[in-house]
Amino acid sequence: MNVLVTGGAGFIGGHIAEALLDAGHQVSIVDDLSSGFRENIPAGARFYQIDIRAASLAEVFKNELPEVVCHQAAKANVRESLEVPVLYADVNILGSLNLLECCRKFGTRKVLFASTGGAVYGEPEFLPVTEDHPVHPLDPYGASKHALEHYLYLYRANFGLEYTILRYPNVYGPRQNPFGEAGVVAIFANQILHGDAPPTINGTGEQERDFVFVSDVVQANLLALNRGDGGIFNIGSGVGTSVNRIFQLLAQFAGYPYSPRYGEPKQGEVSKISLDGRRALEQLGWSPRVSLEDGLQLTLDYFRKANRQSRPLSVNCTN
Repeated sequence: MNVLVTGGAGFIGGHIAEALLDAGHQVSIVDDLSSGFRENIPAGARFYQIDIRAASLAEVFKNELPEVVCHQAAKANVRESLEVPVLYADVNILGSLNLLECCRKFGTRKVLFASTGGAVYGEPEFLPVTEDHPVHPLDPYGASKHALEHYLYLYRANFGLEYTILRYPNVYGPRQNPFGEAGVVAIFANQILHGDAPPTINGTGEQERDFVFVSDVVQANLLALNRGDGGIFNIGSGVGTSVNRIFQLLAQFAGYPYSPRYGEPKQGEVSKISLDGRRALEQLGWSPRVSLEDGLQLTLDYFRKANRQSRPLSVNCTN
């Protein structure tokens, strides 16, 4: 297929673009490099440095005529979204509507949309949450992602544009940003290996998240190219792991002898979340394959190697 990946210079988008090329697809990438890095763009992908809000996005579609759009580009910082909600609506809603209009005008068949399971549901009424759980986001980031889910339904009903919505968990792995908001594994790994001070955990550390390795999220996107039309899918393990446990495992694997520091809890965060992935298993044939322990070890290995080679550490662009 001819696939356009938005946010393809970011953490998850770069991995997806690489896997698409390895599978024999033609790949083009749109990214404004506001948070992504050129180093994440795989060889063989055609790259356009364009903001998804720009009118010139139509020229990309005219040139590429993508059959499928894998939409990863977004502003994705929960706490920042509380401070600048209009920016999040501008990029994540209006920018994505610009993208959908291009899809409609240039004959794109399908959109794969990276939504968020960590932010759309709000404080869970039960765990693990299913796709039928009430949606009550606690921050503008989650609200902006949920708004796009509605627009995708609208474009399918009125214009025949197919879609599959993937609600991501906390995604982690190699090339994740160790200085970003949404990458606690990368932040801890980098600080444990190379930091001058112990990592700081916000709140008690007993808050739980569903951690899934990046290669598993990539596989969900590849499966959704031809499956899951019109569906919403949690891409989760169904298991919540505390932030304290993440630190303990990374410290154990790295031989790190110090305890973390603790700071004030952050506004807008849910206390516990895990995503029921049974619908993804039944309809996409997807389930996570990389264990938490193996994924954390692979992430530590990456940061050790990246430091030795003094290569740039790329950015996490989602969830």
